[in-house]
Amino acid sequence: MKRTNLFSMHDDLIFHNVTERRLSLDDVIERMLRFISQDPASPYQLMIGTDSQVHRGHTKFVTGIIIRRPGKGAWACYRQVVLPRELTSVKEKLTIETSLSQEIACYFEGDAVNRMEELLLPYVYQGASLEAFIDIDAGTEPIVNKTSLYVQEMVDRVEAMGRYAARVKPDSYAASAYANRHTKRPASLVM
Repeated sequence: MKRTNLFSMHDDLIFHNVTERRLSLDDVIERMLRFISQDPASPYQLMIGTDSQVHRGHTKFVTGIIIRRPGKGAWACYRQVVLPRELTSVKEKLTIETSLSQEIACYFEGDAVNRMEELLLPYVYQGASLEAFIDIDAGTEPIVNKTSLYVQEMVDRVEAMGRYAARVKPDSYAASAYANRHTKRPASLVM
């Protein structure tokens, strides 16, 4: 049997969700466009966020992508990246989380977001819209969140991209809820 090593920061862009495995980025974009085309007169939120969990011998990062139709459902998937060491620096973890979210956001920057907007444009006067967010898994309260020292730096990085608004806890659902859920189990080698 051939072993595939998951311990790579340069993992292929492979995504999963509760019903599908091994989706390519093109598959993800097509699923999102299909979701939007079911109700193009609604407002939408594109959310991208990463969370991480330190496990014995590695740190697991999960980036979630969600297209949400507020009050009317969502479609989501995630990507896993595993770093083969236990990160202890809060700043390093948060920096890598933000970088991974920005990486995925860059893939959506051009054609993907333009295609979403093209589907919505004819329905703008009926309520259609698209907001894009990068959710940062950090909080602003120093007593509660060790990450609070680095929030402004990460927000500035995201906002410098132009298209995406930065959100932090408690509003950073893609990172602090969706991606977080998929970080809990240690990564394993796929046989």
